[in-house]
Amino acid sequence: MTERPSHTSQFYLTAPSPCPYLQGQEERKVFTHLGGERASELNDILTQGGFRRSQNIAYRPACERCRACMSVRVVVSEFEANKSMQRIVRKNRDLIVQERAAESSSDQYDLFRSYLDSRHPGGGMSDMSVQDYTSMVEESEVETRVFEFRQRDVDSGITGRSQQPLVAVALTDILGDGLSMVYSYFDPSEAARSLGTYMILEHLERASRLGLPYVYLGYLVEGSPKMAYKARFQPQERLGGKGWERQQIRDFF
Repeated sequence: MTERPSHTSQFYLTAPSPCPYLQGQEERKVFTHLGGERASELNDILTQGGFRRSQNIAYRPACERCRACMSVRVVVSEFEANKSMQRIVRKNRDLIVQERAAESSSDQYDLFRSYLDSRHPGGGMSDMSVQDYTSMVEESEVETRVFEFRQRDVDSGITGRSQQPLVAVALTDILGDGLSMVYSYFDPSEAARSLGTYMILEHLERASRLGLPYVYLGYLVEGSPKMAYKARFQPQERLGGKGWERQQIRDFF
């Protein structure tokens, strides 16, 4: 199945496969390729239309019997961290964030491997090799950055850098209207830091400094505890039949 919208990209529909979030459901995705001079423009348009990027593919759910996946984005200018989030920020004040080009490294992959083995054993990404990881990070035709989180060292105040081990990484697209968090992972032995939440909070602050109105968090899946954490970041909008609408997402659980 293909369709041809006005920007001439071809769209394809995947075959049904077991849903990774809801037991007993099947998922299908519609996808297209990102490439060429207009890749960034197309990625912006598609992200605003509920798509996500994986390497040079943009995709969104197209399930026949389920509409549980909801694209969500946080309204940066109105976001206020609650007391729990403020504690998480204070707990991670010893970290420094380094922005890098979309290039993979051995220490990234080691942390990624540790994260998958601890948090998602047997999951769809559990058998990813070094080459697979490199492709995930580096195969991008759009403006993509890697944000590395490390503990500060003695020279960080001068250099703005650190030689300490990685504790978290976020792979992020820079859009015309926001930051889209493509994938993030962290050291599972640092659970007390709540690093997944902290990376989102850091991106919200970064988007505010850059004057970007949204942080895109991907899909919130109604009925899936794995995705419930995204509902904590308010106010947020979800994409529905009438476009992006303000929603109290927690009401869906």
